[in-house]
Amino acid sequence: MIVLLPATLSACAAVDESKPITFTEDRGVSSQPFPKNYRTEVQSFLRTYLNDPVGVRDAVMAEPVERVIGGRQRYVACVRFSARESDGGYREPHERAILFVDGRLDRIVENAAEPCAGLAYAPFPELEKMTR
Repeated sequence: MIVLLPATLSACAAVDESKPITFTEDRGVSSQPFPKNYRTEVQSFLRTYLNDPVGVRDAVMAEPVERVIGGRQRYVACVRFSARESDGGYREPHERAILFVDGRLDRIVENAAEPCAGLAYAPFPELEKMTR
């Protein structure tokens, strides 16, 4: 029988602050494939990312474009929407950048002003129709 002490568990959860947390391994490839299923992947991710995915308003999305992020070429899709708050109200729409590595969703960037600058947005009704 193996017993893990709290100190042992916390060591497992430690994160190297100098490296971002990502879902996919970064092979450092400069030519990235276009993320074919980006709309579906973004919707699925946001369903789990948001505290309450029901009732999203003003959802728009920009198609993925190539940008240099952290010194590496990436496809970035930007979304802007208002999510329902715990009190039932809404804040102003917030912009987020979704990064893709090797054609798959890798991570979300909350401070998205720079990677999303100058992109053209189109309605994203699938996001507004999400359920739990």
